[in-house]
Amino acid sequence: MALSEQFMDEDIHPIDIVEHIAEHHDWSFDRLGDDQISMAVEGQWRTYSITLAWSDYDETLKLVCSFEMEPPQDKLPQVFECLNAVNDQCWAGAFTYWNKQKLVIYRYGLVLAGGQIASPDQIDTMIRTAVLSAERYYPALQLVVWGERSIDDAMQVAIAEAYGRA
Repeated sequence: MALSEQFMDEDIHPIDIVEHIAEHHDWSFDRLGDDQISMAVEGQWRTYSITLAWSDYDETLKLVCSFEMEPPQDKLPQVFECLNAVNDQCWAGAFTYWNKQKLVIYRYGLVLAGGQIASPDQIDTMIRTAVLSAERYYPALQLVVWGERSIDDAMQVAIAEAYGRA
């Protein structure tokens, strides 16, 4: 059964939908309040911390996907340059680096102005896209920071099509 079939003809809070999706995928989560939920999603490279929050004021479902990264201070210019190159490739959402918290952040906001309702499939796609984007560009960041590779060279790893599985 599709995720959306369980919520047909219902006006349900977006965070309630996220909680159901987390249960459906068996992700550990913590409901931080009526309008916010945090969960851990296991990827190939990392376990990603994902927080979704609903803002009535903005009528926006905000997603933040993060993972820890502690590059040496002298590598921060390369990190920022690499994230600029990454963001040029992203169609939805954007990456940034929070130096104080030592986190790489992927952010996305789903605007639901005028009383629009997010479907479970939309929200599931938001979460999946965040994790897939983090997974795709994580190796490029690693190569730039610790592999002494150029931005262009590292980005080739991220944008290359993979065939087969090792």
